[in-house]
Amino acid sequence: MSFFEILQSIIPQAVFFAAPLIFTALGGVFSERSGIINIGLEGLMVMGAFVGIVFNLAFVDVFGNWTPWVSILAAMVVSAIFALVHAVASITFRADQVVSGVAINFLALGIGLFLTKQWYDKGQTDMVERPFYTTDIPVLSKIPIIGDLFFSGMYLTSYLAIILAFAAWFILFKTPFGLRLRSVGEHPMAADTNGINVYGMRYVAVMISGALGGLGGSVFALTIALNFSHATIVGQGFMSLAAVIFGKWHPLGALGAALFFGFAQSLSIVGSGIPLLSDVPQIFLLIAPYVLTILALAGFIGRAEAPKALGESYVKGNR
Repeated sequence: MSFFEILQSIIPQAVFFAAPLIFTALGGVFSERSGIINIGLEGLMVMGAFVGIVFNLAFVDVFGNWTPWVSILAAMVVSAIFALVHAVASITFRADQVVSGVAINFLALGIGLFLTKQWYDKGQTDMVERPFYTTDIPVLSKIPIIGDLFFSGMYLTSYLAIILAFAAWFILFKTPFGLRLRSVGEHPMAADTNGINVYGMRYVAVMISGALGGLGGSVFALTIALNFSHATIVGQGFMSLAAVIFGKWHPLGALGAALFFGFAQSLSIVGSGIPLLSDVPQIFLLIAPYVLTILALAGFIGRAEAPKALGESYVKGNR
């Protein structure tokens, strides 16, 4: 196998696995930039995966080829509403944000499995008939070398994830909305003094986090898992949270970190076909993404500077 063939097998898979992590990590960036810790990214992905699959199964005859796209929109809406549980607990009632996020993780899985059992009378849903499919990008896929690596056999959701990362960077750092959101995460009292609604901005940020987490979960379910069960989302939300920290709470940093974790996940699929890794036991390739996540956090968490008000409740009028 030539070096180009190795790249051709790794790059599409790496971007493919990274896409759900990118969506969810971007949601984490919005939430934590506003000062709200979101440990519940895993639960938001679970809810998104559940809604995406169930909606796809229920409305495939209505929307036809558009079903997966409408399904991820439905998942975004439901997950954004579901994230309000975390927002109300953390912002209005000033509960411990870590505990609230953990509760979201358990609650989402419990709701998903309970409704799956009630509606399908088994521990998992049926397989979807209309998932996302790979495609070749016209014209660009014909470019020598680059076309085969980046524009052939790719999911459109992978491109959407990368575009959304740059859009998130622009929103956070080039718009008045982004400036206000970052200000409530750095110094909420000063933001309040300048007329910014701290509670409102934080609510919006958590709901954006919920929508993007639901998008990540539904994309994962409709490209990789193709059904919903207790094992559909197993750690991807925590990897996304690690990408937020590894990326230093910056959208483009989170993009790079998610691509790195996606590359690690892809090795478990294509590793056996790579001469250098062909003799490595499969179990080591399977645990590689989680080991690299731990190593990344251990190496960078001390040097990453979080928003100064991250995790701190704010009481309006408390000068």
